[in-house]
Parts: sequence; structure tokens; C-alpha cells
Amino acid sequence: MNKSSIVILTYNGLGDSALCIDSIRQYTPKDKYEIIVVDNHSTDGTVGWLKNQKDIRLIENQENKGFAAGCNQGIGIAEKGNDILLLNNDTMVTPCWLENLQACLHSAENIGAVGPVSNYCSNGQQITANFNERGSIFAFANTYNRAKPRYEQKIKLVGFCMLIKREVVDTVGLLDERFFPGNYEDDDYSFRIEQAGYCLMLSQNTFVYHSGSVSFQKDPIKFRQVLAENAHRFADKWGFQSVYSTFVRTDVLALMQEKPERELSVLEVGCACGATLLKIKDLYPHAKLYGLESNPNAAAVAASFADVKDWDVEQMPLPYEEQSFDYILFADVLEHLRNPGRVLQNMKRYLKQGGYILASIPNIMHYSVMNGLLCGRFTYEDAGILDRTHLRFFTLSEIRNLFIGCQYEVVTIQSKMLPQYENDKPIVDKLVSVSGENMRAQYNTYQYLVKARYTADEAQLPQR
Repeated sequence: MNKSSIVILTYNGLGDSALCIDSIRQYTPKDKYEIIVVDNHSTDGTVGWLKNQKDIRLIENQENKGFAAGCNQGIGIAEKGNDILLLNNDTMVTPCWLENLQACLHSAENIGAVGPVSNYCSNGQQITANFNERGSIFAFANTYNRAKPRYEQKIKLVGFCMLIKREVVDTVGLLDERFFPGNYEDDDYSFRIEQAGYCLMLSQNTFVYHSGSVSFQKDPIKFRQVLAENAHRFADKWGFQSVYSTFVRTDVLALMQEKPERELSVLEVGCACGATLLKIKDLYPHAKLYGLESNPNAAAVAASFADVKDWDVEQMPLPYEEQSFDYILFADVLEHLRNPGRVLQNMKRYLKQGGYILASIPNIMHYSVMNGLLCGRFTYEDAGILDRTHLRFFTLSEIRNLFIGCQYEVVTIQSKMLPQYENDKPIVDKLVSVSGENMRAQYNTYQYLVKARYTADEAQLPQR
């Protein structure tokens, strides 16, 4: 087990910081870590408490330098050769946590960083944790963290707890301080690690408790403003939006329902950075992954683990052998195409006999759109059903017609609904009063998930 330099930032929140540091002392081998705390000008007694802790190396800032700059200060004084562990002060570590993270990090040379699961985390790192009070957190983790190791490759890791190899820090450099005061610096660092040829792993057998964005949530308006500003900074730097391009479409993947050991061949059209493809690899380890992505910057990320091409799906023929794929995925793609029917027709030659198209398609009949129309509005937006980049719009009937017209068998169409506010129900009731109760489900459906099968007769199969 390598030694780790645990870098913690504090900005007030003395109670959380004390719990975090006490948990490190209790659940971490004493000779395998050092604690470095960088205080960003706390005013609640945090500095005084930290100065009384003999096992802490303290950097005391006279202003709030932000998360990235503070972490960089801590990394700068870390013991030479130590791995670097970035840890939020609103966490509590648990039995075997560092041993498990270290085991994952050093299980392969190409692993650059690793993170744990938690009760509060984005990016697929959150689990349902069975505890009701502080004492039971550690009882839960004592069992959970002793399970058989299971690792999952990720597109990015959340920086609330991230263990990074020292050689990676030396190669990639420090965190980008443009993401002030915080958020998106961990996304940026994740992509830089991958750009350097390393992969990121989630240690599924390591649980770390996280209270969750405590310092930011004290001012939610400011928090949202910071998120928006740093999202723009990230997009300007990388050429794609981090949240949109790394979202895993678990709703679409739920339609696959294959045995884990099956050797599947899967093509995702519009794969972005490949997060959904990577999840397929986790669910089906023997799957062969392919992707088409028109954004070259996002395609370059996905190409590090899948066969991804910078290609417009409406440009035919595709760069693949015919009858190649068990599944072709269109997750929120068909509505962006000039001629989705022609694309679906062309896809038949690339599907194996009995292969499937999986698609998610927004529903123009959703009550939010219908209510706008009744009020004389059809206003395009940055995202959602009326995304300004949508070229086509679909109802349930038109979705069926699209696939049946292209000679697919529609296996299932599932409705995906969003939480409905109390003042939305009268809108739906009024719409139903005009069109009939049988339309209620369509008004409530935000998006449809489609599974369609290609079942051409042998004589009709495309010839090689």
C-alpha cells in the first residue's frame, strides 16, 4: 500500500471538518497517510482548531482562493512520491476505505485515478445506503467495504474523494484554476487524465459518506450561477458540454435485457464522450463497442476505449460491414436528423437478423408544449422537447408510423414521465376534457423509449 497525501480544503464548517479528520484517524493505517489542510480564510474558529491538531500540515490563506487553487497548494507541499487524495471536508471515511482505493488504483498500470461510491454523489457514483444515523454509517460501510472487489471504468470522477497516482499528477499537472470558486475542475482533470492515456475507475466496494455541497448550498442562487459560469468555461475549453456529453442513458440500456456473458456488437449513434457505451461494457464485458459522433472533441474521448468515428449518420454508406450489429442506439438523436426515416431504412443493412434499434424520442404532445400552444407559444429553448437543435417532432402515433413504415417490428414503446407539480394537473385535466381520458398518458409522457426489431426474411437480407 502506497502512502497517500490527503488534501482537504476548509472554508468554515468546523463541525464537518472535525468529523472528517477524526474518521481518517480512526479508519486509516497511521503510517500510510499524511493530512494536509488548506484553509480558505475561515471565520468560524476552524483555523484555531486546526492549529491545535499535531498531525495536520496547515496552509492558512488570507482569502478564499477557491477549490482548485487550494488543492494545488496542498499538492505542492505533499511528500514526494505520495499518491494524492483530494477529499472534501464534508465527508466521513470508513473502514478499509484507503486500502480499497489503493488496491484499485494500483491493480493496473494504466489506471490513473479512482473514486468511491457514496450516499450523495452524481455521475453514477451514488448508491442506496442502508443507515439512519451517524453510528450506523460505519456499521454499513464495515460490511460493504469488505465485499469482493468490483471496479467500473468511468468517463469522469467526482472530486469529493479522488485518489490519483503520483505519476499522473506529475504528467498531467495541477488543477485548472479557471474553474473558480469550484465545480467542473474535477471534470476537467478527469478528461486531462484520460487525454494522457490513463483510465478512471470506480471502486464499487468502497463507500465514503458525503454530506453534499455544504459550503455552496448555503447560497443556492450563487451556487447555480457558479455552475452555469463554470459549465461555459468547460465548454469553451473542451468543445463540448460536460453534463450532456457524459450522461449515461440507463433508461435506454434497460431495454437490452441480455445475459451478461453474451458477446454483443453495439453501435451508438451520437455517442458523445461514450459514457453509455462504457456502461454497456460494464454490464456486458464481452461486448464490442462502436460509436458515431459528429463532435470531433467528444469523439476523441470515446475513442480511447471504443471504436468511435467522427461521422454524420446521414452520410451513407456507413464505415461498417453489413449485418454487423446486435443493437443500434439512437438516444435523443432521431429528432435531430433531416430525414430520420431514411436513416432507419439504411440501418437495416447494418443490423444482424433479429437485431434491435433502441431509441429515445421526445413527445411533442407533452402538456408543457400543449399548454404553450394554447397560449400562443412555441418557443425554442436550449434543451428539452423544444430544443432549438431539433429538426423533427413526434407524437406516439407518429413514432409507431416511423418504425412500422421502415419495416421494423415495434417490440415495445415505454413512456418516460417527469415529476408533476400540483398546479400542472389542472392543465392535463383540461386537455383531457377536450380529447378524452384515453389521451391522459400521452399528455403526461415527456419521452418515449422504443425497442424495435429487424426481422427481414432471409431472402430480403442485404447482400454483402
